Order: sequence, then C-alpha cells, then structure tokens
Amino acid sequence: MLYLYRNRALYSDWYGVIIFPSRSLEPENATMYRAFLNSEQVQRIYLDELGDPSQQPVGIGLMQLTIAPEETAAAQARGLIERAQREVSSTVAVGTIIEVITTIAVYKFTNLSREEVEAMLGLQLEDSRILREAKEEGGHEKALSIVLRLLVRRVGTLDEDVRGRIQQLSNSQLEDLSEALLDFVALAELLAWLEAHLSQDHENP
Repeated sequence: MLYLYRNRALYSDWYGVIIFPSRSLEPENATMYRAFLNSEQVQRIYLDELGDPSQQPVGIGLMQLTIAPEETAAAQARGLIERAQREVSSTVAVGTIIEVITTIAVYKFTNLSREEVEAMLGLQLEDSRILREAKEEGGHEKALSIVLRLLVRRVGTLDEDVRGRIQQLSNSQLEDLSEALLDFVALAELLAWLEAHLSQDHENP
C-alpha cells in the first residue's frame, strides 16, 4: 500500500498474486491480511496443484520447475527449452527463458558446475544458433546483447572496458566470438581472443 501511495500517479488499481510451492507452506496466521486475502484483488496459487507441467504455459512451467524433484528436473527443463524454441516467436525472449531455466537448474544441481548443467540441458550447441537468429531478427544490438549475456555466464562479470571492446566487434566477429566462447573458462581467454581479433582488425581495415 505504501508503494501504491508513493506511485499513485502511475496506478489507479492493483491486483496481487501470491505463489506458494505448496499449500502446506502458506503461513497459518494470516489474520492481519485477511481483508486482502479474502478480496477479489488477491489470488493464491499453489504450484504443486497446477497439474502436468507439460500442459501449462511456458511461464507457469518455469515456476513449476523451481519445485521439481531432482530426479525429474533435468527432463522437465529440457522439455521447457524445446517448448520455448517451438512456441515463443522472439529469439531474444527464447534466450532469456533458457537463461532462467539454466539458473534454476544450477541451484537444483549444486553438485554440478554451470558448464556441466549446460551440457546436461543440451545448451552448448544452441548458443551460436540463438545468436545467428537474433542477428537476423533484430540486428547487431540484439546479437551483441546475447553475446554479452553468454560471456557473463562463461567467464563472470565484465567491466566497462571489456564491454566497450566487445561493442567494437562487427557482426561476423560477434558470430566468431559466439563460437569461441563455448571453450572459454576464464576471463583471460576472452581478453586474449579480443586482443588477437581487434589487432587483426586494426591491421586490416
């Protein structure tokens, strides 16, 4: 209510959804909030009561993946990736969905590295294809955005200097980088790649 009061110029009404993994995790004592909870403006959703994840919209499936048991989570995640690639029209949106799925899987399979999780989900061969489709769909800026996200996943946070050097790359160089980054395990490898390719570019204008 405080947020709505402070932003009253932006909102004339509101609706809330409370998501619980299961009904058993809902707080027992909700007396203080009964006016909200019993109104038509608030809906409670219990993820384990929504039914078969494969029959739900992709967005709901993402939430259900958070509570999937480890023995079925990998298959459920791969199914979501396939559905996103088939059902979502925007390649950039597909890339975002895949990134969310990968992050959920990393938290679930704590005994695996991110690279191992990506391999388990069959993602390593997908990255360059996603980049090429993004470039066709939205041009250089969208391709650049995806490459930067993939690099953060591979080597960690990129400072402004590194990001600036990547932004200097041409479309063909971005595509080359999208292939090369699959083998990167450290920031030093990215820096060496940039040094070699930007130097070649300056030598061959």
